[in-house]
Amino acid sequence: MTKKGLASFLDAPLARTLWNRRTKRVSRGSNVVAGSLSWQSQNERSSLSPLQEAILIAATGASGMTMPDRPLFDDESGDPIMSKPNLVMEGRTAGSPDNAQGTHFFMINDSGTYFLRRLDPMEGGTDNWTPEVLLDRAEQAKVRILDRRIDVPGDMRDFPAYLDSNRFLSNTPGSTIFFPVVDLSYQYINALMYLLTQPDKARPVIVDDRNFYQPAGVKKWIKSGFLNPDIKIPLGALGQMRTQIEADLLVQNLFLVTEALGLGGWIHAAISPPVIMGDPKFSDRYGKMLSFDYVTPKWRIMDLLRWHTLPIAAAKHLRAHAVGLRHHGEHLIKGKCPPYYPTMSDAVDAVIAGKFGPGGIYKDKALFERIYKGDFGDKYLDEAGEYEQDVINCARDICTYIHKVHGRFPAHCEAIHAPGVWLQTHRVENEYYDTFFENGLTATQRAHDQNWSS
Repeated sequence: MTKKGLASFLDAPLARTLWNRRTKRVSRGSNVVAGSLSWQSQNERSSLSPLQEAILIAATGASGMTMPDRPLFDDESGDPIMSKPNLVMEGRTAGSPDNAQGTHFFMINDSGTYFLRRLDPMEGGTDNWTPEVLLDRAEQAKVRILDRRIDVPGDMRDFPAYLDSNRFLSNTPGSTIFFPVVDLSYQYINALMYLLTQPDKARPVIVDDRNFYQPAGVKKWIKSGFLNPDIKIPLGALGQMRTQIEADLLVQNLFLVTEALGLGGWIHAAISPPVIMGDPKFSDRYGKMLSFDYVTPKWRIMDLLRWHTLPIAAAKHLRAHAVGLRHHGEHLIKGKCPPYYPTMSDAVDAVIAGKFGPGGIYKDKALFERIYKGDFGDKYLDEAGEYEQDVINCARDICTYIHKVHGRFPAHCEAIHAPGVWLQTHRVENEYYDTFFENGLTATQRAHDQNWSS
């Protein structure tokens, strides 16, 4: 019954899908109050099929293996360079700095609110896609967080929960929504170390722009000559280490999948991240929502100058940030920072262990046999450079400084970042678009019902 729809999706041409991509906000069964352009739907609400959701879930996950196609040595000096920056080797449908893959997705529909686990990539990729395989993997990925569509009460569907007119068409019955969050903490540590692998005289001094541009725990590394005081980078300029970009790319890919399925898609402002994630600044009013773990740094007198905060009740949670997510005792997202680790030194050690420890990815020969032909995987593991101990120790000092001085890690961005957008996908109110717009529907959207019901 659904094989025709899957086949039409797999045969969808990229160029046509890309050029036809347009926002379609009005889902099947929705009314629009817009003066002369008002619309009263005659249709029932209609959800996505399980297979359509399974295809979208697959698009958020691993899609195969990456290739370490980088040089191992400096082409002028011949010196070894650090050439094992990746945090994982499984690739996704969008790129990621150092393949950090910090983006996690929640899926929201009429049956509940789900966290999506990332599964190992399927052997053979789309060649092995069948309805049965996709549906089975979707069930493996889904962790039901709530037995309902997450939302705020109807009389609270205004700012700061929803933004302006979004509240009328966003998160509607029948729609399926994908909400991304990004664990920045893991790659923050990894990227600091990668930054410190620059050649002699090219390693920057990290300074703290929230503490009068003082060295961020690296004075001894300046004195030893390991860091070059003529090159300074503020922690604020490092920001999110670009790790947040991967979520934007993945959401765009999901939109293209939506288009190729003949569905309507809409990237727009989500329920405000502090509201939906359960920030203590908003939980009294809206409840815990997704129930992320939050850390609120203890106020210290220097915070007056560093963060312009006061020791008053109204400012108590101003610097609170999400650090992870637990469900029924299981860590679904675990930031590389306290309280999950006793110290930041322990968190750095966990990052190193995940890469180079006994169970680390760069000790897994079988993994690289899946990537390379013959014995090239063994050669790569033997010859490619790793982090030197000075690099690890310097990064450890920076991370320890950040947590000690500012009471949280990271301090200049969140441990768990939400871009503040989500993708809503739904069956389209075809008659609305046919009534008001030239070329309102694509051929794929017109053929949707026939493809997915026969």
